[in-house]
Amino acid sequence: MSRKFVLSGAVALAFAVTPVAATAATAAPAATTTVYYTTSGAPTFRAEINAGAANWNRAVSNVKLVERSSGASLEYVEGNDPQGSYAQTDGHGNGTIFIDYTQAQQYNKTRITAHETGHVLGLPDHYSGPCSELMSGGGPGPSCTNANPNAQETARVQQLWANGFRTAGGPQERIYEKLPAPVG
Repeated sequence: MSRKFVLSGAVALAFAVTPVAATAATAAPAATTTVYYTTSGAPTFRAEINAGAANWNRAVSNVKLVERSSGASLEYVEGNDPQGSYAQTDGHGNGTIFIDYTQAQQYNKTRITAHETGHVLGLPDHYSGPCSELMSGGGPGPSCTNANPNAQETARVQQLWANGFRTAGGPQERIYEKLPAPVG
């Protein structure tokens, strides 16, 4: 009879300890997903690209942007495009960010790179937003130099990347930065 008591006591102890262990596992921080990017196609803007990536890295904890010379899923390139800068992405850490020379002469370069990186992390444009919203892009005009995501943008990326790489939902899409018409 004493064996039954010891066995049932051990089972009861196991059940008592299990919820504590499960709670501790639930409270563990989420894993960080690393998105590797290359600036080799946009050497003129390397400093601004790295600054924009650093802004995202300070803002979010479950996805980290790291520069790498090869094997990157995100590529920055530069050149001339009459439609301006854009991100061609699936919103899941993959794609190409094009930085337009003309636009970069008018707007804050770090804001451009951080904004386009926001698309690669899954965020849409919100042109009617204020300068405090990174994803308002060129909507607030060239005087806006904010290159940091706000609390809502940060929370949305945290949510989108909570389980690691987002599952790709479709083909890459080109997202152009719409600029206000020139005054003149």
